[in-house]
Amino acid sequence: MPARAAKGVVPRALIIATDLDVLPLDRVLERRDGYLVVRSPSNPTHYWGNLLLFDEPPVAGDAPRWEALFAAEFAGDPLIRHRTFGWDRRDGAIGAAREEFVAHGFDLAESVGLTATPRALRRHARENRDVEVRALNPAAGVEEELWDQVVELQVATREGRHAEDAHRIFSRRRLADLRALFLLGRGAWYVALAPAGGEPQVLGSCGLVVTNGRGRYQSVDTAEAHRRRGICSRLLVEAARRGAQEHCARRLVIGADPGYHALAIYESLGFQPTERVSGVWRPPP
Repeated sequence: MPARAAKGVVPRALIIATDLDVLPLDRVLERRDGYLVVRSPSNPTHYWGNLLLFDEPPVAGDAPRWEALFAAEFAGDPLIRHRTFGWDRRDGAIGAAREEFVAHGFDLAESVGLTATPRALRRHARENRDVEVRALNPAAGVEEELWDQVVELQVATREGRHAEDAHRIFSRRRLADLRALFLLGRGAWYVALAPAGGEPQVLGSCGLVVTNGRGRYQSVDTAEAHRRRGICSRLLVEAARRGAQEHCARRLVIGADPGYHALAIYESLGFQPTERVSGVWRPPP
């Protein structure tokens, strides 16, 4: 099913625009008065694929209204039991999010958007040259053992609030949606494999979805036992180089938690912070 988009939907924040770029082929965007409805029918448990994106952050008294709007918009899908709200601001403004939502069980999600051109990225002095970095074949039934390892890596590195089984289901659906994009030539999923000798073992992985020349990184993960060994930096630069050569990526976009150590890694490679976006989410009861 082809994607359906609301006419004239152009988010102000690049990180949000690329959030929409990486959604499934069946995504649906519907413009309302003051907000955008974002749907991912193929993956109803994708919190940031099924949400309401408002033009401005919440003000006092917005929580009941926003919750009612969400319930009405997604009433047709009983599997959508979470709540996710974002707002299209580039300056990180959160308005009354803490009082209206965080105080009532929501998590505040803040992300720094960083950009770079492939040429601007530089290899890290301590990047790992021993691992093998390559793109996985997105075709169904091919390299499924490695795709399964990517799923388990995502489960192992998930945020603590996500239940293991539910996150495994989400990851499988999410990767299936991304593989459909990759089959159309819109980027690839890259893995860092342990040095040759025995069965292939995924030590790190990330996706790069390319849409109209802009490449958005997805799920940059390194196995806990292999962190701080230069795997992530090697993976990011290799993905950028191949994304530019093979998929015509001219601008690279990555999001990072402002308090997470990965932000410093990205900046050391040449990424520059350009904006900050926020939202709130609550998992199903």
